[in-house]
Amino acid sequence: MTTAAHALVAQLEELGVEYVFGTCGHTNIAVLDALADSRVRFVIARHEQAAAHAADGYARASGRPGVLLVHVGPGLTNAATGVMTAALDSVPLVVISGDIPSYYRGRHPHQEINLHADGDQASVFRPFVKRAWNVHRAQDLGRAVERAFWTALSGRPGATLVNVPMDVFSRPAAPYPPISHAAPPDLPEASAELIAATLAAAERPLIYVGGGLREDAHALIALAEHLDIPIAHSLMAKGTVPDAHPLVLGMTGFWGLELTNAYAREADVVLALATRFAETDASSWDPRFTWDFSGASTLIQIDIDPAELGRNYPVAIGAVADVGLAVKALADAAKSHPQAERPELRERIRQARSGLFAASRERGRSEDFPLRPERILADLRDALPADAVLVTDVGWNKNGVAQCYELPPQGRFITPGGASTMGFGPAAAVGVQLARPERTVVALVGDGGMSAQLPAVPLAVEQGAPVIFVVMNNRSHGTISDLQAAHFGRSHGCDFTDPAGRPYSPDFAALAVACGADGHTVSTPAEFGAALRAAVANRRPAVIDVPMVNEPVPTPGHWNIKDIYQGMFSD
Repeated sequence: MTTAAHALVAQLEELGVEYVFGTCGHTNIAVLDALADSRVRFVIARHEQAAAHAADGYARASGRPGVLLVHVGPGLTNAATGVMTAALDSVPLVVISGDIPSYYRGRHPHQEINLHADGDQASVFRPFVKRAWNVHRAQDLGRAVERAFWTALSGRPGATLVNVPMDVFSRPAAPYPPISHAAPPDLPEASAELIAATLAAAERPLIYVGGGLREDAHALIALAEHLDIPIAHSLMAKGTVPDAHPLVLGMTGFWGLELTNAYAREADVVLALATRFAETDASSWDPRFTWDFSGASTLIQIDIDPAELGRNYPVAIGAVADVGLAVKALADAAKSHPQAERPELRERIRQARSGLFAASRERGRSEDFPLRPERILADLRDALPADAVLVTDVGWNKNGVAQCYELPPQGRFITPGGASTMGFGPAAAVGVQLARPERTVVALVGDGGMSAQLPAVPLAVEQGAPVIFVVMNNRSHGTISDLQAAHFGRSHGCDFTDPAGRPYSPDFAALAVACGADGHTVSTPAEFGAALRAAVANRRPAVIDVPMVNEPVPTPGHWNIKDIYQGMFSD
């Protein structure tokens, strides 16, 4: 027998956990003490939301569950936004929270979440975690943790919570056996043959890829190339198939090209893989713009989560399966059908995609200052290694990269999708860097996102994580400022100003230096590329503050935020 805290840490080691992210509090110090003698490294953050985003970034980059340790009350509530962000993007995250002493329950002790009911802090997380466990006995902690890891990873991945009264951590408990393993569901052979035959017989087939297909895409490419089927993808799936592949149409919906949306709307067979048809990717589900399954179009949907089948569109053929295994089965089944060729379509794709990237590169040659956003993207493309990881926040940094940044095949794009959380990028990039220490990691964020997660800079310094924070600084919450100006003729409460009404921004470069990182303030167009190359070479945490003009991202699809706002007055 040992304490439950030491048994927990031994269990984490057995599960292969490398890092536990979090903050300290009187309810979890027994676990921290046990971690002190462990090979599991504790990553201390200055705010629980930063810790949650870092754990999220680590999970996205490593493929392993992120582990988050938080304190009772405000510790848990501070983490809620970061955990929700991971949950809505189907990222496996295991949260272990300390709670009030079990013997004080119902007496409203210090930091207990209570007012109209006795404390039940796990309920704060219930709307977005897959499962929450309240541990009442030390001997139950290991089983709850085992189930939390299994649940976070199985089926549609997501977040789980294990809530533990602080006294339970110090009570005697035996180590718990390693997690069990089970094979994910495959696509039955008969279903694979039916779907392959349906795709082979189609005149205008389309493969639509969502964020759930994160692994090796060789089978997907083989299937598409054999039947010469174009591939469209959601925002979250950018980079699953290289941008330069001749069958890639790009994103659908809000940021999609006119060709992509038109082809999606007119396709006679659509194979949708691991996607929930999110509003932005579906132009608010308006059949005039992207997806129209009201006529003769056939939707085939494969997802690990049965709740997603038919959620937004009627499904002709549905299958609950691990999408990676399903695609391999489909690629094998397709071999019994003749190869198809659609040279005219390939040429249309080539012209549309090359035109998109060429136009962006041309705008990126601008010598205007403050910089145009596409100048920032152009310099990033020129200065970064091909395998660099771009971690974005929300705004131009996410939308512009998703639409017109030609991601190299070795590169990676990580962004918050479901929650679109401002402040995700800075801390998530630190978690990504810990998972991929050999790669260049760039947090491409706006000044709003950087301001929301300033603790990410000392976090990077303390962890020796050479993240490059590129701040696209327009001194504004630019997208919302533009929206308000379009509908009310002025912008109030969206732009950062000093008491005299002049545009204002913190000195992010000076903050970096104060934290022990490198800081660069860009004052001419040429200085950004030079600062970026220096940061890549130095392999130290660095902040590059880049003045930028506020330009809207082109939105050929519907879901323009202005369209949504206009819809409020159209009924």
